Amino acid sequence: MTQNQTQTFTYNAAPARILFGAGRAAEIADELRRLECRRALILSTPAQQQLAEQIAQQLGELYGGSFTEAVMHTPVAVTEKALAYLQAQQCDSIVALGGGSTIGLGKALSLRTDLPQVVLPTTYAGSEVTAILGQTENGIKTTQRSPRILPEVVIYDVNLTLTLPPALSATSGMNALAHAVEALYAKDANPIVSLMAAEGIRALARSLPRVVAHPDDLAARSDAQYGAWLCGTCLGAVGMALHHKICHVLGGTFDLPHAPTHTVMLPHALAYNAPAAPQAMRVIADALGTDDAVRGMYALAQQLDTPLALRDIGMPGSGVARAAELVMQDAYWNPRPLEQQAIAAMLARAWAGETPAS
Repeated sequence: MTQNQTQTFTYNAAPARILFGAGRAAEIADELRRLECRRALILSTPAQQQLAEQIAQQLGELYGGSFTEAVMHTPVAVTEKALAYLQAQQCDSIVALGGGSTIGLGKALSLRTDLPQVVLPTTYAGSEVTAILGQTENGIKTTQRSPRILPEVVIYDVNLTLTLPPALSATSGMNALAHAVEALYAKDANPIVSLMAAEGIRALARSLPRVVAHPDDLAARSDAQYGAWLCGTCLGAVGMALHHKICHVLGGTFDLPHAPTHTVMLPHALAYNAPAAPQAMRVIADALGTDDAVRGMYALAQQLDTPLALRDIGMPGSGVARAAELVMQDAYWNPRPLEQQAIAAMLARAWAGETPAS
């Protein structure tokens, strides 16, 4: 922008309370009391049941029960089961402990009940700071926005991420990067969100290799968590584009793992949109410390030793054409017009693990 140009934009700040720092999980009970809650339901996946039990002991008289059956893509059937348990336990609040699976379940419950949520992320998913819910029913994943979905409190305690294996840390971080990348060329992009996006990309690009190489590096994990918070905030502030639509289709229809799907698809979606979003590509490249956004993102994925092919994470080759067809239905806005044949070709490259190409 030149000196004589003016700007026009809209920025909506999400009214979430953020507590950031090592050891701050100890403040859960205080936050529940501040929200005037008396009986909290703890949510987790089966793998994090032990951590959920520790939080339950910490809550004492504020503990109302635990539901430890959260799974990927927030199936409506699981939400309905959790809702019945919540009501039977007469809980008045939700404590979601984990990554996107648990956070998604908490959001789905809050959408149906309007109960306050306190979230303790253990991954870099970023959905904890958005008013967006993606849920799956009959093999189709849909999204919706509502103020009721946004958690009231998010506690970023880096100690809770120490058990996240390096491989999952890498794909979770790449998932977070996708939020910032698409925020930079979003239809409703604005300077504030773009600053957060660039800083989020920069923080994750420098921290994720350290986390993978030295999983017990608390400073690196804290830096990654900081980047993930910024990227998630971008996701909650502006609309997303082709990359997120593709990942919703692949996850909801083929039950692919969420973060690895984002990881595989991100460089390919960048390549598709690069010709139509040159300014965003320059910002991304600069934040990655490279001269090309697409090559830089693909090189980061390679450095982190993440999956590079959809076929390696469970995608059937026969599903490529169907996926391209579904992407075209109720399509998200995108800087480059969506062309089914071009999208199918991109998905075919991603399925085979080929180098991204415009």
